[in-house]
Amino acid sequence: MTERLSGGYILSLNVGSTSLKSRVFSVNKNKIKEVFVWGKNDLDPKLSHRKDLKELKRLLEEAGLLEKIVAVGHRVVHGGLLKRSVLIGKKELDQIEKYAKLAPLHNPFNLEGIKETAAWWHFKIPQIAVFDTAFFADLPDYSSLYPIPTYLTKKFGFRRFGFHGISHQYALEEASSRLKKNRSKLNLIIFHLGGGASVSAVKQGRVIDTSMGFTPAEGLMMSTRTGDIDSGIIFFLLEKGMPAAEVQNILLKKSGFLGLTKAKNMLDIIERVNQGDSKAKLAFKMFIYRIQKYLGAYSAIIGDLDAVVFTGSIGAGKAITRNQVLKPFRKTFLKDVSILVIPANEEKMIARETKKLLFP
Repeated sequence: MTERLSGGYILSLNVGSTSLKSRVFSVNKNKIKEVFVWGKNDLDPKLSHRKDLKELKRLLEEAGLLEKIVAVGHRVVHGGLLKRSVLIGKKELDQIEKYAKLAPLHNPFNLEGIKETAAWWHFKIPQIAVFDTAFFADLPDYSSLYPIPTYLTKKFGFRRFGFHGISHQYALEEASSRLKKNRSKLNLIIFHLGGGASVSAVKQGRVIDTSMGFTPAEGLMMSTRTGDIDSGIIFFLLEKGMPAAEVQNILLKKSGFLGLTKAKNMLDIIERVNQGDSKAKLAFKMFIYRIQKYLGAYSAIIGDLDAVVFTGSIGAGKAITRNQVLKPFRKTFLKDVSILVIPANEEKMIARETKKLLFP
């Protein structure tokens, strides 16, 4: 496998509900180098993305890369009990499909990308699943378990899986490089802020907590998701006769910024904030406030911080978000803490994981 992969190319694929991102990396011994990038945004989450995947295949053929690709790495949001990146076979496909119910906005599209691209090479080249949940697979029990009856936890496998792990892992590796400090000695708070939003606490290189939980619905306020919410609201709506499916749809797809302002794009919210729109200003303040609460809580459990890291289209892409989050703390506990802005590159992290798995 080593000889076949070295000198070849890895396709990294990130198929989401509303976007498709792809990059191709050349592999030469221990180095990878990006040679191709293509993607699409604002895809319809109600429709198959097969047409867009076929467009990617055509572009790879035109670039003379399709026949040179020797492995495909896929982002998969929910890996369930699969704790590490894996070579995809029938058992792994079944597991990914099983957990689609817990990540309905993502896993079905991840599966579509896997099945479609596998057929391009007649199922003859390795397909690797890189899980968002894997980075959080070894959370300590005191932060991963929920305070519910133990028999329910055992029966249904309730635990905090965490998400955006590929992005958090990339941010950790890049922070180690920038700070010139061994990963095992790093204390970080990492914010991934985009359409989805999450935060992780890293102590001595080990992630010890994260804001998302059993599903990607927990934690920070997001574009269409509530984040942390009193479960009593759910019971109240159910008691009022609202179907469970409708409650789920509201909390996952019609809340957050969309529910407060009718605009789900965070970049639109920021533009409206700059224009003085009162609803947008309130929504943005709520967003910032919740981030600050996590920042304060995580700094308390970590102790001496090396850095606060911002990644994602809003975290790394928009200074207004970072400035508002950090403003109250710059003269207190963040006075001597580095602030790092690391653009997300999940596709590069997927390629690194794919190469690592295929180089035993």
